Amino acid sequence: MVYFVGAGTGAVDLITVRGMRLLEQADVIIYAGSLVNPELLAYAKKDCEIHNSAKLTLEEVIQIMRNAHEGGKTTVRLHTGEPSIYGAVREQMDELDKLGVSYESCPGVSACFGAAASLNLEYTLPGISQSLIITRMEGKTKVPEMESVESFAAHQTSMAIYLSAGMIKELRDRLIKGGYDKDTPAALVYKATWADEEAYICTIETLYDTAVEHGIIKTALILVGNAITHNHYEKSRLYAADFSTGFRNKRN
Repeated sequence: MVYFVGAGTGAVDLITVRGMRLLEQADVIIYAGSLVNPELLAYAKKDCEIHNSAKLTLEEVIQIMRNAHEGGKTTVRLHTGEPSIYGAVREQMDELDKLGVSYESCPGVSACFGAAASLNLEYTLPGISQSLIITRMEGKTKVPEMESVESFAAHQTSMAIYLSAGMIKELRDRLIKGGYDKDTPAALVYKATWADEEAYICTIETLYDTAVEHGIIKTALILVGNAITHNHYEKSRLYAADFSTGFRNKRN
């Protein structure tokens, strides 16, 4: 059996309990060494076989899984954050399907939620935003034309932009071109929830200058939207005294 496990945002204690237990039981661990906190490997058994996938090709990763399966061993494929977001897990699962190797997924906390926790944010503030767009700039992996930064910016809702820290100047220009006001609040969060986390509140216009000032060119998440400064939002009706729910009658 192969378990695809989300490592969480970075802090060792932000992996799920299920993910921790799977690491403790694993005979083989293949971890994304470029992004996963190596301290998580402390959960592994002393005789666990550990591989860093940052140095491997897809074919080599699959071969390790195949060898483990044929030896009756349990494998944990440890991905950063939440594997379903930019985790490149589907291509691995398709190869395992061809080999007849069973697998399951264990979710993790994605970086945008770790960043929100660090900044005490609520992305979906009534009267400001009721949506969160998760996207990225185009790099080695193409982005469909209909999912351009400009098209998403037109919604002017909360946005979390991954894998784009090295292209912040272009990102800034495209966000403004798409419809965000240049003074729209933004945040630059480097290594959210890690011990060396850095987080800076700025505006879309000052995103690039903020990144240059602090030398941030990778491993950072960019957040955009008026929810970041939580000004002029409306209170939720859920807890209003004059609002009835299935558990509480409204009070006059």
